Amino acid sequence: MNLDSFAPGSIAVVIGASGGIGRAFVHHLTNANHFSQIISLSRSGTPPLDLLDETSIANCANSLSHMQGDIRLIIDATGFLHDENFQPEKSWRQINPAHMAHNFAINAIGPALLMKHFLPLLPKEGKSAFVTLSARVGSIGDNHIGGWYGYRAAKAALNQIVKTMSVELARKKRDALCLALHPGTVDTGLSAPFAKSGLPEQTPKQATANMLNVINRLSRDQNGGFYAYDGSEIEY
Repeated sequence: MNLDSFAPGSIAVVIGASGGIGRAFVHHLTNANHFSQIISLSRSGTPPLDLLDETSIANCANSLSHMQGDIRLIIDATGFLHDENFQPEKSWRQINPAHMAHNFAINAIGPALLMKHFLPLLPKEGKSAFVTLSARVGSIGDNHIGGWYGYRAAKAALNQIVKTMSVELARKKRDALCLALHPGTVDTGLSAPFAKSGLPEQTPKQATANMLNVINRLSRDQNGGFYAYDGSEIEY
């Protein structure tokens, strides 16, 4: 795992580290021996980080602000697609305001609050990155089959938030990046019910290795971009 575009001995943070993709990110970052510390944050961690509770987000960010060393990589591996009470909508008849609001709370508002509190932790000089997991179905230009109203709309909102945050970030930290990444179809509980035959499916370790390689290659010229796990750019 090559992460040499980041200054060695700095700190990496993984948010949502208890999930399948989050754990895989922690695994690779730990084994790479490039960062001095890998900080894992989740609802079950200490201190806990809950996307539905801004105070918990602020508390976690504040705890990191006192650490020795530069925080140069922050990965948001959180997300919501379905649960025991909700499946993505196949038709407008299935739109439910409570389910849509929850989609936005986890997939758009929560990450926006993470950026609000964690982007200030990035150093003023040298490459650093805040990366959030988006999804190709959040691309408006790439939407040709419809459905999945809440998830699509929330991820599209997330993409707009990333782009807007990147503009403000560039004014304050010229070498920093704020990025949206599409992990592809990954064999986790999130995507398992919707895996389609014929589509390439990756293990969490494969997907995260691919995304870390993309993150390592990108520079400040790609700040605010939306990329797939293979490095290809996705239209917003």
